Amino acid sequence: MLRLFALAATILAVSSGFSAGTRAEVTISISCSSLGIEQQLCQSGAEAWAQATGNTVKLVPTPADANERLALYQTLLAAQAKDIDVFQIDVIWPAILAPHLVDLSAILSEEDRADHFEVLIDNNTVDGKLVAMPWFMDAGLLYYRQDLLEKYGKQVPKTWAELAETAKAVLDGERQAGNANLQGYVWQGRAYEGLTCNALEWIASYGGGGIVDPDGTVTIDNPQAAAALEMARSWIGTISPRGVLSYAEEESRGVFQSGNAVFMRNWPYAWALANAADSPVKGKVGVAALPQGDGAEARHAAAMGGQNLAVSRYSAHPDEAADLVRYLTSAQEQKRRAQEGSFNPTLRSLYSDADLVTANPFYKDFLPIVESAVARPSTITGRRYNQVSSAFVRMVHGALSGQGAASASLVDLNSELERLSRGGNW
Repeated sequence: MLRLFALAATILAVSSGFSAGTRAEVTISISCSSLGIEQQLCQSGAEAWAQATGNTVKLVPTPADANERLALYQTLLAAQAKDIDVFQIDVIWPAILAPHLVDLSAILSEEDRADHFEVLIDNNTVDGKLVAMPWFMDAGLLYYRQDLLEKYGKQVPKTWAELAETAKAVLDGERQAGNANLQGYVWQGRAYEGLTCNALEWIASYGGGGIVDPDGTVTIDNPQAAAALEMARSWIGTISPRGVLSYAEEESRGVFQSGNAVFMRNWPYAWALANAADSPVKGKVGVAALPQGDGAEARHAAAMGGQNLAVSRYSAHPDEAADLVRYLTSAQEQKRRAQEGSFNPTLRSLYSDADLVTANPFYKDFLPIVESAVARPSTITGRRYNQVSSAFVRMVHGALSGQGAASASLVDLNSELERLSRGGNW
């Protein structure tokens, strides 16, 4: 925490960045993630806007860790600092940061917003105010070894039961052939936000809702949610390694990409890496919607992820900052980012763009996945979302670890969240 305060003090004092070649009209500072190629693409996009408008743009470095970045943002915004005009924010942060963000619906036109997926616009709308614009999006996907399914005459599973059956059949065959390292299904089981996404997908796929209903009512204690968690627990030590309870995205990808898993749940970023020139599974991977559960209300469900751009209420130049947001979230810029960095557009029309479908073949099947995406209840629970997610993860991880029946754990979680919600008045 002391390191974050020191970083905040540094940002308040100076922001290092780059400028356009023409005389600046105003200077706009933007914070971007430093993960992978994100900072590079953010810089090149913002620089293009600066050159086109004659403004100057400063790039403000922020921590790679999302929790640390949120803490830094909260520190700066609480101080009403003017040093960052445009913030890159996670899909679960709009309600947490909303009091400090400009209502973009008063600045950006309907045309600017029209092609964005409605679920993303809804996620970024807090108390009727559009506090952030979607920039790139994620949704949980099922990756599978196409070569192994073909070898054993299996279809891509449509239900979780089919996935378990198929994974076991392939495992049995491959292990008899001497492949002792192969696993059936790898996913994100560590006690962190990634497990929130996985468990929400299981529960929603069984018709068990989304932890909290849109009206604020806590609904996690239900038979469908219990059945979904018991299903996932049955994977541990059978089709999933016990170590999966310590996996995040990269651990899962490492196992799958090394050729040691039949199925994997991960975000779209793993596609380009799995098909890189040095990948052992290059050309052997397929992508599909995550399976659905059992029962009358079963459905395919993918947790929604992604990043947005927001304008600080304390910016000295909100109109120019909003114009930078408009440019960076435009179709032209989103296409460039999808081509150069495999960042998934938030614009519906780009999923039928021939160039992008060639680069990312799963785009042709991505629209139904997006349309069935489930948002974490961050907008509903507002500033208490982190507490909700932490309690949910603690319960889920405990149930998966065999620390009690899922049904009993859900009763306790429901009571805890009801107390936290103050009777639904989040």
